[in-house]
Amino acid sequence: MFFFFFTLEKRTCLTGLKHTHTHTHTHTHTHTHTHRLQCSPNQNVTHNSNLYKKPFLESFEETPLLVAVLTYMGYGILTIFGYLRDFLRHWNIEKCNVAREREEQRDFVPLYQDFENFYTRNLYMRIRDNWNRPICSVPGAKMDLVERVSHDYNWTFEHTGKVVKNVINMGSYNYLGFAENTGACADAAIESTQKYGVGVGSTRCEIGNLDIHVELESLVARFLGVESSMAFGMGFATNSMNIPALTGKGCLILSDELNHASLVLGARLSGSTIRVFKHNNMQSLEKLLRDAIVHGQPRTHRPWKKILIVVEGIYSMEGSLVRLPEVIALKKRYKAYLYLDEAHSIGAMGPNGKGVVDYFGLDPKDVDIMMGTFTKSFGAAGGYIGGKKELIDYLRRHSHSALYATSISPPVAQQIITSMKIIMGEDGTTLGADRLRQLSENTTYFRRKLRDMGFIIYGNDDSPVVPMMLYMPAKIGAFGREMLKRNIGTVVVGFPATPIIESRARFCISAAHTREMLHTVSHPISQVVSKHYSVAQTETFI
Repeated sequence: MFFFFFTLEKRTCLTGLKHTHTHTHTHTHTHTHTHRLQCSPNQNVTHNSNLYKKPFLESFEETPLLVAVLTYMGYGILTIFGYLRDFLRHWNIEKCNVAREREEQRDFVPLYQDFENFYTRNLYMRIRDNWNRPICSVPGAKMDLVERVSHDYNWTFEHTGKVVKNVINMGSYNYLGFAENTGACADAAIESTQKYGVGVGSTRCEIGNLDIHVELESLVARFLGVESSMAFGMGFATNSMNIPALTGKGCLILSDELNHASLVLGARLSGSTIRVFKHNNMQSLEKLLRDAIVHGQPRTHRPWKKILIVVEGIYSMEGSLVRLPEVIALKKRYKAYLYLDEAHSIGAMGPNGKGVVDYFGLDPKDVDIMMGTFTKSFGAAGGYIGGKKELIDYLRRHSHSALYATSISPPVAQQIITSMKIIMGEDGTTLGADRLRQLSENTTYFRRKLRDMGFIIYGNDDSPVVPMMLYMPAKIGAFGREMLKRNIGTVVVGFPATPIIESRARFCISAAHTREMLHTVSHPISQVVSKHYSVAQTETFI
């Protein structure tokens, strides 16, 4: 009942969306509540227009009060039933499987935190079927899924032997469509495998440094417009293992509140003092910078050894772009260092596909540490750090990911090289430019389509990451299942990956998507919402 009533209320709120201004979570100091004729009213324009070559437009509508109350009530009801089920399990009245301590370890200190375990068995298990779905094809614009069923409330899954064919893939980070098994990239990777094999079996500092690795790093540096770069075999480790090499005790890290877990982990492992500023809020960041310079380190008040600002290019759960021109202005004013994570933006943003630095028309030399991954726009794996030669030489000697991790796989390196050359136009074709243009057009079309249909979507107008708000926990599972029934694969996200009242569906746009595919996706979205809206009306009047 709460689920259906919420849907009705959400549609009511959306009806008024076209006539009212919205508010931002943390952007209120830098955005105005004006709108242009060609933009929808739920977008905001920055005050610092002198730093931007074009208006910086992002939308973040606050959760309506009634929706927030109903969402909290939904979680409250689930929690009450969770404790009731735990009581029944304790007395062996409820027999379903759960993760629990072994009988012989009942008197041990619990291995898992109580809340995490409670959340997993009583909330996550209800909708677990929406994640970890096995695919059996290339994760391109369309994919094939292995059909599975559960007979024990999502504790285990069985394959039915059937394959769900031609599911439109709206979840993969395949921004430029390089996830493919034919074409120049696939051919080059096959040739590289025949020459080098798949694995290296050693670290770079021993005998795992191949000529293809040197070629890759030289190409990345040229692509970014920096002096030097270094490639790593794992994107997550590129952050978590390199930040500790750059900062330590006596250093201060200023981190955006929405930074990725890899950045958070790296900051914690470094032993540095960490202070968090509100997302994209330059007033919050500047206050922390001023306080850091005025007061210095706690107790001793000595100056910080260094101050490192850590931000992302595109925030993957919000579809938001970093306000990079303002961040660079602040970092220059207060003599701080800047660490930019372009995992989602490299290849996907900018007229040349060179990320948010390219998008804003800035000088890459103004960013001290440029980080990115090859797992998304390049259809490969791993990550990189780019910057001055002194920085890269230092990381080669001090980074745990450089000293102890196996070198990047040769065919993976070749995939990156070939796709990057296509983006740069060095393959002698316009394929790279065509894909960049197609991604931009697809992003604009899909965002406008959802907004015109009345849905609340987050993020920057030019971001290929498109979050659509669902709010209620019950809608997470329902939306994901209903879309799959219509042969559309989506990602649904809830707490703890998002704030507790901001569950959402996240669509990732690709250059490989055709206009017909995106239109096909938008129609079922409307169908799914209308289906539950009709039921909501019936139940409400009853």
